[in-house]
Amino acid sequence: MRNEALQQLVDQAQRIVFFGGAGVSTESGIPDFRSVDGLYHQKYDYPPEQILSHTFFVRRPEEFFRFYRDKMLPLDAKPNAAHLKLAQWEKEGKLIGVVTQNIDGLHQAAGSKKVFELHGSIHRNYCQQCGKFYPPEYIRDSRDEVPRCSCGGRIKPDVVLYEEGLDNDVVSGAVNAISKADLMIVAGTSLTVYPAAGLLRYFRGAHLVLINRDATPMDSECDLVLHEKVGEVLGALA
Repeated sequence: MRNEALQQLVDQAQRIVFFGGAGVSTESGIPDFRSVDGLYHQKYDYPPEQILSHTFFVRRPEEFFRFYRDKMLPLDAKPNAAHLKLAQWEKEGKLIGVVTQNIDGLHQAAGSKKVFELHGSIHRNYCQQCGKFYPPEYIRDSRDEVPRCSCGGRIKPDVVLYEEGLDNDVVSGAVNAISKADLMIVAGTSLTVYPAAGLLRYFRGAHLVLINRDATPMDSECDLVLHEKVGEVLGALA
């Protein structure tokens, strides 16, 4: 019955915006952060939150890249039903934007073009000295503990680490899309990571839907809440 309610909202909508977190990619085999099996519950010499900070990247780059290569480069992952459905809606002119906290690039791999990557992407890596671009495979396959550019500079993944700010242009694009949407689907996120979660306040549309396996602080404010897997829900829609 609930999926029928979502189908009806999607059918009626003309401008859908999708806001997604790590739970969107778990069905592609990429672990999330805060669930029982997530990265933050695994054992390392340092807490993952500390490793993925700007300070740690600067002070202990060898440890950073050891973790990054091991846990943050799922280059074999494929888009799941959620990614594919969103790309389909965009092609049909029904979806005006995907706002994602993920850095895996699976939305683009599925065919989505209007993607606002709040936390950057593993697919973009730049030399901090000369700005030269490197693909993620270079980071993965580098024989150096800390990947270096041909100029000798250190390469940094274009991902937003803790202590770093979001890209202003990306945020502006996301806010613009959210403010124009008549239906917003929030999925696969605990809505506890700020400032990203704060973008929901710019939604002025008719219906807010939340799809997440666990309860969130926003459940009571949504028109429809589905505590299910994102890919299974979206993949079942017509």
